[in-house]
Amino acid sequence: MKRHGHNAPLRKAKGKDADTSQCQRGLVVSTHGRHVIVEDEQGGRLICHPRGKKSEAVVGDRVLWQPTLEGSGEGLIVQVEERRNLLYRQDEWRSKSFAANLDQMLVWIAVEPVFSEAQLTRALLAARYADIPVTIVLNKVDLPGAETARQRLAPYRAMGYPVVEMSLTSDAEAAKAQVMPLLQGKASLVLGPSGAGKSTLINTLLPHARAEVGEISQALNSGRHTTTTSLWYWLDDSHESAVIDSPGFQEFGLHHIAPTELAKWMPDIAAHIADCRFYNCTHRQEPGCAVRAAADRGEISPMRLSLYTGLFDELSQQRW
Repeated sequence: MKRHGHNAPLRKAKGKDADTSQCQRGLVVSTHGRHVIVEDEQGGRLICHPRGKKSEAVVGDRVLWQPTLEGSGEGLIVQVEERRNLLYRQDEWRSKSFAANLDQMLVWIAVEPVFSEAQLTRALLAARYADIPVTIVLNKVDLPGAETARQRLAPYRAMGYPVVEMSLTSDAEAAKAQVMPLLQGKASLVLGPSGAGKSTLINTLLPHARAEVGEISQALNSGRHTTTTSLWYWLDDSHESAVIDSPGFQEFGLHHIAPTELAKWMPDIAAHIADCRFYNCTHRQEPGCAVRAAADRGEISPMRLSLYTGLFDELSQQRW
């Protein structure tokens, strides 16, 4: 992974092209409201502000920036470079981008608490649409419910998603040895629900991570945003491997996906859509629907078909 993607094409600034002749390149390692923390090419970190009223930069963005007042230790983002991919999160009101330029996603779930297939499906959909490979990590397999969790994940294995099993708390060093090869040479977004052990993973891989968050809080004179932002951590001194820690299990924004396109991003459903009688089949009540026939034969799980129907309804409502 190139540290700052120096050969990436630049995204054109809106309106008149920005003057980038005096700019330096940098990497956005965290965002805090309108402010972002940028790592420069020497490894130093500084607070940067957007050029306009709205900040478009997200964690993982490569940017062009320039210093503000001499000696202030702060900068101004002049331009965001073109992204390879982009992920959105969703709250009650809107979708908002939150991470870019990822090499892979690790969805970190556990035997306990029982994971939500709806959240898992949203994460897999968002990643597939953005062409980001995903590995599902099932933690706490030493607990009694492990076999049930494996059965719930069977459809995802059948779709081709790698599933890695481990027990981080019972043998942290063995789990660390299992995880590190997955992360080597990549920028990996790690996310999962509360209680799944993701924080334990971050603390195991990065024992100084909490101190780093504290330094950012101090620089911003506020701890209010540090628990709700995604944070970029380097795993090695050569800056080849990185983990992006995202709080909680993001409710992924999917409103950039048209409802009529939804089926093709769900591999188990996509495998049957060419056999539907109607080319514009929504796989809900049309006669001759190959998807529903496959579900009747047990080739698509009832849960997955139900999730598809719910998402189709959601995306069919007013687009954001």
